[in-house]
Amino acid sequence: MVALLRGVNVGGKSSLSMADLRAAAEACGFEHVRTYIQSGNLLLSAPGSPAGVAQKLRRSIAERTTLDPHVIVRTHAELAGVVERNPFARRGEDPAHLHVVFSETEASLGSVDGAAYAPEEAVGSGRELYLFLPNGLGRSKLAAALGRGGSAAGTTRNWRTVTKLLELANEMR
Repeated sequence: MVALLRGVNVGGKSSLSMADLRAAAEACGFEHVRTYIQSGNLLLSAPGSPAGVAQKLRRSIAERTTLDPHVIVRTHAELAGVVERNPFARRGEDPAHLHVVFSETEASLGSVDGAAYAPEEAVGSGRELYLFLPNGLGRSKLAAALGRGGSAAGTTRNWRTVTKLLELANEMR
């Protein structure tokens, strides 16, 4: 499984060392625990449902630190599906401009009129919202609008991180 923590180590706020994150996961009894970069990405093996794993990990982090981060978990198969379904990758867009918002619920633009933000684009598929942001996430008016009016709160990862997490998950199999 892959656990994605929201808002960890972003902009100097909500600092969580990856050693502490690994320790929290191991305290849950999870195995093959491995982190990827300093932004709350964790690979692990665990029995149970993704929602149950997320709940256990969140509780363990809160017990050991001052943080209570939102945790979203995907199985290996779910993450592989996320990569396969990306409409922007399939049409050959530059991977540097692609992002995925992972949510617990059905992802959509909510009340946001995506067409108003062209050439930026967003497409919901299942619990993921795929973003094409040619000027980057930091300057994106669409991403800002989604943060205010989108129907699916979640955690965002750039395409390079998503594909690297799948690569690492494949190595664990």
